[in-house]
Amino acid sequence: MDSDVASFSLENTDTHDNHSSTPSKDCYRTAVAQSLLGDQASAPRILTLQASAPPPPEGYINSMKVLYSQNKISDYQRVKSTRHIPTAPEKILDCPDIVDDYYLNLIDWGSNNILSVALADTVYLWNASTGSISELMKTQSPDDIITSVSWAQEGNYLAVGTNNNVVQIWDCEAKRQVRTMRGHRARVGSLAWNGPVLASGSRDSMILNHDVRIADHVINKMEAHTHEVCGLKWSLNGQQLASGGNDNKLCIWDVGQSTPRFDIQHHCAAVKALAWSPHQSNLLASGGGVADRKICFWNTQTGALLQDVDTNSQVCSLQWNKHEKEILSSHGFSQNQLTLWKYPSMVRVQDLTGHTQRVLHMAQSPDGTTVVSAAADESLRFWRVFGENGAKKQAARGPSSTGMSASSIR
Repeated sequence: MDSDVASFSLENTDTHDNHSSTPSKDCYRTAVAQSLLGDQASAPRILTLQASAPPPPEGYINSMKVLYSQNKISDYQRVKSTRHIPTAPEKILDCPDIVDDYYLNLIDWGSNNILSVALADTVYLWNASTGSISELMKTQSPDDIITSVSWAQEGNYLAVGTNNNVVQIWDCEAKRQVRTMRGHRARVGSLAWNGPVLASGSRDSMILNHDVRIADHVINKMEAHTHEVCGLKWSLNGQQLASGGNDNKLCIWDVGQSTPRFDIQHHCAAVKALAWSPHQSNLLASGGGVADRKICFWNTQTGALLQDVDTNSQVCSLQWNKHEKEILSSHGFSQNQLTLWKYPSMVRVQDLTGHTQRVLHMAQSPDGTTVVSAAADESLRFWRVFGENGAKKQAARGPSSTGMSASSIR
């Protein structure tokens, strides 16, 4: 719309209606109309209606439409699913004499749904399907204690590391020791299976790869740490090993290599907490001790730090949610809590409290719904924090949901 043109058109109409026309006035109006309307002077109109807009040229793409459609959220995505996250544990077990040592790894939950717990010089097995507890083994020397446990990915075989520098392999169904493997010069505080290959980390700063199928079991020695190796985790595809040490280092090793792909010195304290993402290959989370307090996320193909978050508390252990993009951390001083985070925003979803001392260890049930935490307060707490896969919800819960009454692992 053109206000000048509209005003002239109205004035022109009023003039014709109210006054007689003279040649001089007609000439004047024609000159003004030609000046304002140009070629449309003969038929001045404020709006012009046409049948339809001309079609765009062939191959034309509206850049604004592309921009807005890229960011459009579907109705399905817009509906945010919610789930109840219990803030109290489903079950509590006493675990007397569990060693209060940040650098050890004393619990593991196997694919057979059996939780192994090391209490001083003894390993106990808690069957989550039946609730039964049995003793697997006890060290023979009075000054020897269990320093690490790790289930093989399949079957009933449990690796046990000891303070006397050895690694034992136990058949838990038959309850008999099938192998003793030596090679370390100090206690074995961390273990990680990759098929038939078992990685062991020690206070001697060495990492050994043992092939349990052959007599000469040490197939690879890895030297990059200068202090105790307290964290070991194989990637889900078995192609990379992450190791953390009391030298504040995080190392990424390609399978079969004796030199680390990346030797990362970003944390300011011991790196024990390690967890590979089940949702994105080559994504590793690491947590630092009391002088660091950070959770860091790494691209293990490039070595790039993706982000780090200050938790304001010692990070003892990390577990990814298999069903959602979430990660659970356990902490020491000062709140001794578990914290659930949304990834990648790292928004704090829920704090889980109840432990009175630092939460040193966590393990996850085979179905990915429940996490057990072990703390220096000599208790095991079972949290149904991750919920169930929406497509495979179970109609009934197992023995871990039978109540809050505490009983002993022994």
